[in-house]
Amino acid sequence: MRGTHLGEFEELVLLAVAALNDNAYAVVVKSEIEEKANRKVNISAIHTALYRLEEKGFLESSVGGATKTRGGKSKRFFKVTAYGFKSLREAQSLRQSFWSIIPQLSTHE
Repeated sequence: MRGTHLGEFEELVLLAVAALNDNAYAVVVKSEIEEKANRKVNISAIHTALYRLEEKGFLESSVGGATKTRGGKSKRFFKVTAYGFKSLREAQSLRQSFWSIIPQLSTHE
């Protein structure tokens, strides 16, 4: 397993896979991020992040059956591991701990 640090984009990809549950493959992960984060991403960045997250142990994958609509190509489905969920909870906790110590922001600009 490589480093355990989650970058911002990796965290978004991991969150998207978790949200998609059993239907997480690159194209729908891309759509989920674009829709929820209002952020344009290219498919190769998604593929790179998915494989990197799998290498780090945050995700596991399996190959689905080939379909005619995909020209006989199979889809690779991704699933968040227990370690991946633990890392997401830790990232959320860290962010929350910072939010909790920010002084009350003034409404005056």
